[in-house]
Amino acid sequence: MASRRNRRRDPSRVNSATHLEVRNLTKSFYGVPAIDSVDFDLRGGEIHGLLGENGAGKSTLCSVLSGLYKPNSGTVSIDGQAVQFRSPQDASNHGVGMVYQHFRLVDSFTVAQNVVLGMHKRQRPRSMRQVESMVADLAEEFGLHVNPTASIWQLSVGEQQRVEILKQLFRGARILILDEPTAVLAAQETDRLFEAVSTMVAKGHSVVLVSHKMAETMAYTDRITVLRRGVNAGSVTTADTTPAEVARMMFGDSAAAERTNFATAHDIGEPVLSLSGVSVQGDHGLMAVDDASFTVRRGQVVGVAGVAGNGQRELQEVIAGLRTPVNGTIEIAGTDCTTAGPKKTAQAGLAYVPEDRLGVGLAPGLPLEHNIVLKSYDRSPHSRRGVLSNTEIEKTMNKLVEKFDVRGNRSGMRVSLMSGGNLQKAILARELNEDHQVLLAAAPTRGLDMAAAEAVRAHIIEERAKRGVLVFSEDLDEIVKMSDVVLVMFKGRIVGSFASDELDLDEIGLLMTGSGTPDPAIQASS
Repeated sequence: MASRRNRRRDPSRVNSATHLEVRNLTKSFYGVPAIDSVDFDLRGGEIHGLLGENGAGKSTLCSVLSGLYKPNSGTVSIDGQAVQFRSPQDASNHGVGMVYQHFRLVDSFTVAQNVVLGMHKRQRPRSMRQVESMVADLAEEFGLHVNPTASIWQLSVGEQQRVEILKQLFRGARILILDEPTAVLAAQETDRLFEAVSTMVAKGHSVVLVSHKMAETMAYTDRITVLRRGVNAGSVTTADTTPAEVARMMFGDSAAAERTNFATAHDIGEPVLSLSGVSVQGDHGLMAVDDASFTVRRGQVVGVAGVAGNGQRELQEVIAGLRTPVNGTIEIAGTDCTTAGPKKTAQAGLAYVPEDRLGVGLAPGLPLEHNIVLKSYDRSPHSRRGVLSNTEIEKTMNKLVEKFDVRGNRSGMRVSLMSGGNLQKAILARELNEDHQVLLAAAPTRGLDMAAAEAVRAHIIEERAKRGVLVFSEDLDEIVKMSDVVLVMFKGRIVGSFASDELDLDEIGLLMTGSGTPDPAIQASS
């Protein structure tokens, strides 16, 4: 680590001249600012870390800088000259390239073919052999070793990422934006990536590193800028700050001060959800959840905090029966649901409010009344002898619409036409209408306005008296306000547990970014 820091902060490498400058940049969607009057600057030969919670505005800022979005106001300058990007191609022509977390490659094409894909024929060499030779030279120069004639499907994830970087270098990018570049990389591939990045900046390139990982940001960057809720929370020289100070900039300390009376004293009952040693394989073959053990009791809200991509989705899905764990056991109200599947898991007592409301939580082509009874349409009173009772279905819908204040719906109208807040309340209405033992809610208020978010939180807290509640959210403020116990996930492991009366926001923030001291023997129980 020391050698990395010394190499990173070699003062002869970073140019004092500003390569890219952003002033008062604002971008709004439907009248709501995603970034608001943001200032940012990038120096020549610099690795500049861009940090912030999910939804803080990082992706929006990078999308403006890469030409994907046009700002509502503000200026972008490169080498002192104001520029206005009309498209990603326009940004590329000005030397700005972005490498996305999710690669944009054609599996059946070769490396060389992918590198020139989308380039105007006047900009690329005439023969593919020339392209292959130039790609090989670039790969050797920057340490991005990959065979130009190999097909993408033959490459590892790390090699595919090198192809994405080579695409930008081939197009003449001098400013590279790397979006969560290590999210899917193994440790060895991560080391190779930063060796290549170090070579780039040594040759005068500038790099914006978007990351949620505190350790790598502290190890490799020269400066760090933190976005919080769409505004610039501050920029610091990495050598002059600490992980604790950066975490405080990211997460603030408002949650504790604003803590509501949600987690008041109440009776805690028997376990309704228990995980023991649960490990889950992710979509890329890596272990997404590693040895997770915790308990949720009746009358208790357990919140899981963590930056996206640290195993939360896979943990939610294995609890809901959508995945099968590699190891460990899952019990719901005393029933073994380790390999039960989603239907039997629900029958055992799980109510599930998924993160993807339309894709997973609802049938978008069906009206609200049919979505409301998706889990009970085959039972009385909604059907008899296989025949649906529209009258009873309508009664159930009207009762739940009133109870949960679902608005904007007309009988027969598809739920895909409803607002996000009403979609969420509709899912809650359906799930909580069943006699379940535990409620699993993922990102329950994401994208909702303040009133809708508060209504959803109130419904969840109200249910605590009847059942146990497990809430996943990337919004630390929300987790802190709602939970009796806060668990922290990082790299697939439960690394921290905090009771509501002993919350340490600084430590939670550090654990979320991998810089805290994890407790290997955590089990959330009263």
